[in-house]
Amino acid sequence: MTLEDVPAVNALEQRLFPADAWPLQMFLDELSQTTTRRYLVAETSSGIVGYAGLMCIEPIADVQTIAVVPELEGRGIGSALLTQLIEEARRRRAEDVLLEVRADNPRAQQLYLRFGFEQIHLRRKYYRDGVDALIMRLQLTGPSAAPTTEAGRP
Repeated sequence: MTLEDVPAVNALEQRLFPADAWPLQMFLDELSQTTTRRYLVAETSSGIVGYAGLMCIEPIADVQTIAVVPELEGRGIGSALLTQLIEEARRRRAEDVLLEVRADNPRAQQLYLRFGFEQIHLRRKYYRDGVDALIMRLQLTGPSAAPTTEAGRP
């Protein structure tokens, strides 16, 4: 993701997460922190169709955001973005990758489970509309670390 991508990403953010959308300035602030952050976009000929971000402060990486336009869900875009975030966490020597996911978003939960994430906690009423957040973790090191296949997926 570049500064030039931020207006399009922000427009998607407002469309996809109206109750919890980040303000535009948050994307700008995140992009300015290159030593601890990595943000990506997924593009087609029609423009940006997904985005994702990672914060990594050793030994923990945290998926800050991941989104794909609904009309292209199920085509591997979310998986590709998540694969890149996990690879970035490994490059930055993270031991674990954490994320929050809405309790009412089974599609996203299934994606994370396929990658080897496990639910480790529940944050009640985490989101502005009162929905709980599931805290999930992928261990990258240690005896229960998820192995990586040739495709880069656990």
